[in-house]
Amino acid sequence: MKNIEWSALGFGYSKTNYNVRCHYKDGKWGELEISDSEMLTMHMASTCLHYGQESFEGLKAFRGDDGRIRVFRQVENAKRMIASAERVMMIAPPVELFTEAVTRAIRLNAEYVPPRESGASLYIRPLLIGVGPQMGVAPAKEFLFIVFVAPVGPYFKAGFKPVKAMLERVYDRAAPNGTGHVKVGGNYAAGMISTHEAHEKGYALSIFLDSKEKKYIDECGPSNFFVIKHNTYVTPAAQTILPSITNDSLMTLAAHLGMTVERRKIPVEELETFEEAGGCGTAAVISPVSVIDDPASGKSIIIGKPDTAGPWSTKLYNHLRAIQYGDAPDEFGWISFVE
Repeated sequence: MKNIEWSALGFGYSKTNYNVRCHYKDGKWGELEISDSEMLTMHMASTCLHYGQESFEGLKAFRGDDGRIRVFRQVENAKRMIASAERVMMIAPPVELFTEAVTRAIRLNAEYVPPRESGASLYIRPLLIGVGPQMGVAPAKEFLFIVFVAPVGPYFKAGFKPVKAMLERVYDRAAPNGTGHVKVGGNYAAGMISTHEAHEKGYALSIFLDSKEKKYIDECGPSNFFVIKHNTYVTPAAQTILPSITNDSLMTLAAHLGMTVERRKIPVEELETFEEAGGCGTAAVISPVSVIDDPASGKSIIIGKPDTAGPWSTKLYNHLRAIQYGDAPDEFGWISFVE
């Protein structure tokens, strides 16, 4: 392994030693295989290439001060992949196969799990794709499951600091009865143009509205969204929103810390009444949002202080990170170890 400046890592791909693969063929999953190749060979008529039959997950492993490697809530990622696969007619690996593949990928690349003091972590990407050839629109009969990893730093270069976001009123991320509630690539492709345009205008995030009425907050492109006021943690409720494991964890922690938790529709007009806001997901945990610009009205919604994350966001962020690194007790059974 080459020398890595752990604290200088951004959020991006880098080569590690091995990845883990498993094939579904003839109605059953095969054995886990270890590969040192970054490349895939597949049939040109594979359904993942033509009809979008694919699903992926994202989770992290952390090295604590005690040197032990902790994986955060991987069983929930396995369950979510199963739900995603069912929606796009794929066969997902069972929970046991999923977690075994994740564990093996981490163990094979243990030297790439960053040290605790760096603030970096090992990002884990499980991927499921349809590889059986089909000419017509039909589900594949063969699938490939892959787990690869890469050490990563903060999703945003500034780290845990407030960012500016843009309300997206032109593009839709997902249809009301579409695939917004599962983790498939098509959702991210649909939202990519909005995220690109937001970045070009100086925003860190796009915040999508519901695609039916354009009245309610949906989610950010790569993450869920939440707001806080009067010691109440509020996150949008809609069929189009992906069930975020990070958001679920934050809601559990919020209730544990004495907050009221609500999952409900959030009208755009209500945004200006909140004291804190943020995006939340695996990559950044929490990205505090202090300014939300609405291009349609030219209005800027100021939430909290522009240079300081709110007190509840800070408390939730620090508590969740402490559990992930082993600095706080795992009272909820979220951590598994890779020895």
